[in-house]
Amino acid sequence: MRKLWAVLKGLVLFTVVLVIAMYVTGWNLPDPAEITGSHQTDDYVSPYIYMVDRDTGKAVYEKNADEKAYPASLTKMMTTIVALEHIEVLSASAPVDTATYQEMVAKNASMAGFFGREKVTYRDLLYGTILPSGGEASNSLAIHVAGSTKAFVKLMNDKAAELGMTRTHFANPEGLHDADQYTTASDMAKLLDYALDNQNFRAIFTKGTFQTTSTADHPKGIALKSTVLSSLNAEVQNGFEILGGKSGTTYEAGQCWATFGTSGDREYISIVMGAPLEDISHPDYAQKKDTLELFANLNTLQ
Repeated sequence: MRKLWAVLKGLVLFTVVLVIAMYVTGWNLPDPAEITGSHQTDDYVSPYIYMVDRDTGKAVYEKNADEKAYPASLTKMMTTIVALEHIEVLSASAPVDTATYQEMVAKNASMAGFFGREKVTYRDLLYGTILPSGGEASNSLAIHVAGSTKAFVKLMNDKAAELGMTRTHFANPEGLHDADQYTTASDMAKLLDYALDNQNFRAIFTKGTFQTTSTADHPKGIALKSTVLSSLNAEVQNGFEILGGKSGTTYEAGQCWATFGTSGDREYISIVMGAPLEDISHPDYAQKKDTLELFANLNTLQ
């Protein structure tokens, strides 16, 4: 009995010494979630993430989802849904605005490939805004819908307020960096969930390619490609399918993706924002890797 008591005292003393040593050295026990392999740990590079089940409205993964982030060209999702709700005839003529076209060229914005004054349609501008993320397309939509980009931005902010996007503010239609243009991953998910209920938006957002109207400048039209779907052509998607998406990239915003996909019979929205960007000419597409892992891990996330 004395020997057993001595052993127990030794174990207690050892435990006390170990805990003190851990406290002094800063050595922490591993998180239980990491031990069990839970994907709720920080397995993703992107600092702002929100993934939601559209059927239940339940978040299946979130990381700093309510923290301020810059949207870059994810902004164009709001531009597109606001425009759609004000356009009566998609096939109506809507020439490219010259002044904002020149401004986008000067600022080296991403472009759909239209020329100033080119006589395209609203439909061309809508697809040009989402698929190749054309700055000239989004600003031309704003001009035709509201008369000026300033007036259109007010419509964007009004819609954000209507949707309960309480941590979002817009300053331009095209998504070029502005310190007064900010959002959160959860607000972007709220926007995309709403927009996907609009059948025209859904058709545009999930389109891989689109041929624009024949014009004098482009007799054969322009072959537009989705920046998201075109980059997924060679990717294996086991158990899920990404149906559509919108990309956004600036040095301030990092690499951002908003995607819509399915797994089984359920629909999901994934917002991934702020993946570090060192060279905009040679991105590492960390946001794509995070998005694919989120969809691949759905069974363990829920």
